[in-house]
Amino acid sequence: MDMEALPPFVGQALEILTQGVELAKGWLLSPAAWSQFAVLVGSYVIAVLITRIIVPRISRFLSPSDDSETLLSKTRRFVMMFLPLLLPLIAFALTGIGEQVTRSIFGSGEVIAFGKRVFMFIAARIFVRDILQIPFLKLLGRYILLPIAALYAIGLLDDVSVLLEETRVQIGNIGFSLMAIVRGVIAGSILFWLGGWSNQQSTDYLTQQDMRPSLRTLTIKVVEFMIFGVAFLLLMNIMGINLSALAVLGGAIGVGLGFGLQKIASNFISGVILLLEGQATVGDYVELDGGEQGKIVKMMARAAILETFDGRWVVVPNEDFITTRVINYSDSGSANRFEAPFSVTYETDINRVPDIVEAAVSTHPDVLQLPYPPDCELRGFGESGVDFACEFWVNGLDDGDKKYTSDILFLIWNALKAEGIEMPYPRRIIEIKGNLPDSS
Repeated sequence: MDMEALPPFVGQALEILTQGVELAKGWLLSPAAWSQFAVLVGSYVIAVLITRIIVPRISRFLSPSDDSETLLSKTRRFVMMFLPLLLPLIAFALTGIGEQVTRSIFGSGEVIAFGKRVFMFIAARIFVRDILQIPFLKLLGRYILLPIAALYAIGLLDDVSVLLEETRVQIGNIGFSLMAIVRGVIAGSILFWLGGWSNQQSTDYLTQQDMRPSLRTLTIKVVEFMIFGVAFLLLMNIMGINLSALAVLGGAIGVGLGFGLQKIASNFISGVILLLEGQATVGDYVELDGGEQGKIVKMMARAAILETFDGRWVVVPNEDFITTRVINYSDSGSANRFEAPFSVTYETDINRVPDIVEAAVSTHPDVLQLPYPPDCELRGFGESGVDFACEFWVNGLDDGDKKYTSDILFLIWNALKAEGIEMPYPRRIIEIKGNLPDSS
């Protein structure tokens, strides 16, 4: 075959293929290669025998009872998850010993070194497939750990690492390599996942503590800020970014806070004050001076979210809670007073009305006797009837799923009707001056 007549890339491919064939022939015909293959097979067989003997015994020793939920039982179950790794790891260790022996006898160990790396790849695959249960970690293992293990198995990990390390990226006065980006992606994913997990654990722990709700919320936010702040600093250190290079950026942020971000800074500080003082917290029903009212469902760094009874969310800046008048209808579960107005006709003996109405209203299960029992008061004399109002106290608000005033008015109506007392309706007296017209 005329090699010069072929395209250059075809000639290079054939040359590489020829070298590979010659290398394979050399390995197949070499006693050292056959010895290394024998060591690989023997290491795997011995590893299988060892695992068949020790894994059942370890399982019997570590297996807790099914209904046991103690810390020791959970630790045992966690350790047992790693038992599938014993086979490739034992084979890896035995192969490492065999590699030292073959190198001392034949002066070479490429074949057995390749097999040892393959065992490590198998261990990584088992770890990702069978042990990792959290979806995010399984995703990282599938697309980061396994590719790294594959490059290590075929012996290209060092070359790829050097190539990534030598490729530099410069952004202003901050420079870093592609390897730093790769490390940042890997470490950042793990660090911020650990941060989220730690934050969830600390939140669950603090939620169970006997603390004032506002102080608990503030503590949770401080712990969250500290966890992710430490994660960010560790990530910058892992990526090799000099933190002093961020001083200019920090100064720009400071200037922005001083001029363009005054409102954001004010709302943030107002939020901290709210959480410290506890004047309004999640679950309270509030009404602001601007007319906004609703139940506080979330308090964030910049604003609070109120949910109205018609399902709308109103975002209120934290500063409004500090600088304006705020009515808190449900502070610490305090009772609220409402009143139900009604009228009776002028023909009624109004001296009987208070006792009848107060007795009827007291039958409502949610009406309180403390701090005051129901109180029926005479309010005035209207055009068509005598005006009364019954004041009553309840724990809660007269809206949403509770319709206290409506219930009380039904009770008043039924009680007055049972006593023969009528509600008034508009009456007009018509006066005709002069003689009536002739009917004819």
